[in-house]
Amino acid sequence: MTERQRPYWEFMRNGGAEGHPDNRKPYLWDVYLAGSLRNPAIPSIMEELHIKVNAKVFADWYAAGPEADDHWKAFYKGVGYTYTKALKEPASVNTFEFDRRNMLASKTMVLALPAGKSGHMELGWFLGRGTPGYILLDSNEDRWDVMYQFATCVTADMDELAAWLRKDLGK
Repeated sequence: MTERQRPYWEFMRNGGAEGHPDNRKPYLWDVYLAGSLRNPAIPSIMEELHIKVNAKVFADWYAAGPEADDHWKAFYKGVGYTYTKALKEPASVNTFEFDRRNMLASKTMVLALPAGKSGHMELGWFLGRGTPGYILLDSNEDRWDVMYQFATCVTADMDELAAWLRKDLGK
């Protein structure tokens, strides 16, 4: 049984992409979809990428719900922790490692706007590793940013994004 055929939880329990015994990088996901927990379009974007690109898309982080970050902050502030101390706590580290493992197990990344700090950090991490990273603009985009030129492609058109992904994924 190959790594890709093993159940997801078993693959991740054994270290994900970094834990492969012969140091090959078995990709579990074609696309890591990043964005905002408050963006109700994430599930439909995930489905559309799956259909238009025939891609395995990771967006499970979205299951935490729209107020997850607010509750995380309120809990740690409530027990008297600073931001930097909260970042070192087990729940924080676990959440970070969950996303990181799935980022490592992804061939490419799409940042669906609007997005916050985490999504932009994730895009920078992908691009810094030499991995393709795309930005899907929101039709209501009110702020423009010239630094988005670092991305492999910036578009508001899902068909254009799908074409770029198919090319980079060899589909």
